[in-house]
Amino acid sequence: MPEPAIPRRAISDSGEEVATTAKQPLLAVNNVEVVYNDVILVLRGLSLHVQDGEIVALLGANGAGKSTTLKAVSGLLKTEDGEVTRGDILFAGERINGKDPDRIVRGGIFQVMEGRRIIADMTCVENLRLGAFTRRDRGVNDDIEMVFGYFPRLKERTTLAGYLSGGEQQMLAIGRALMARPKLILMDEPSMGLSPLLVREVFGIIRRINQELGVGILLVEQNARMALQAASRGYIMENGKVVMDGTADELRNNQDVKEFYLGGASEDAGVSRI
Repeated sequence: MPEPAIPRRAISDSGEEVATTAKQPLLAVNNVEVVYNDVILVLRGLSLHVQDGEIVALLGANGAGKSTTLKAVSGLLKTEDGEVTRGDILFAGERINGKDPDRIVRGGIFQVMEGRRIIADMTCVENLRLGAFTRRDRGVNDDIEMVFGYFPRLKERTTLAGYLSGGEQQMLAIGRALMARPKLILMDEPSMGLSPLLVREVFGIIRRINQELGVGILLVEQNARMALQAASRGYIMENGKVVMDGTADELRNNQDVKEFYLGGASEDAGVSRI
């Protein structure tokens, strides 16, 4: 995987060779190992990167280390006796592994946890205000209205968040992330427990947020087909490391990906469902 700010050579208008610099990724995870409880090795030299304003899918079977990757980036490993024991995690060129989660949120990263994790005995508005806890500006009310623009259903719900449907709770969790004005959102299984119709609606809104706000997204998702429709690139993990990466089109057209992640069979059998 490329390191940030790679020196390159180019030719100037005068014909002289000059040094240039490759675009630095927004997020760079470089050769990271993660250990739980001082003995369980979960990530094994993992490397990946996300450019500014890019959606990147992180795919793999249960237990591959996808959620651990997100927690390593967001600083939440500490809550589960996990630790980055090797490698670096860089955000906008700054090393962030070892930082507390609240400092990482202030720096521009917000994780939407698997299972929503909204506060059930708060209203929608109270949950949204909670997402802005690191902010000191006066634009919170305006951003609440922005969130309601993406999720108008939430504006209609005046009850406690615990009474929302699963789809509405997922919308609230994404809206709460937006309230932090992040540069990068880490999304862990946003389609979990949702009907196919709601999955399409939620992914449509994720794409809108990315396009209209320019927020980068690292997306962990079991629904590989939907993830690769939304993402420009993707990585596939097995046993704590990346075993394949490429553009979304390259992964969709890869026979192994078709067979193991997209529900297709071999083209020789004539029943590929891509």
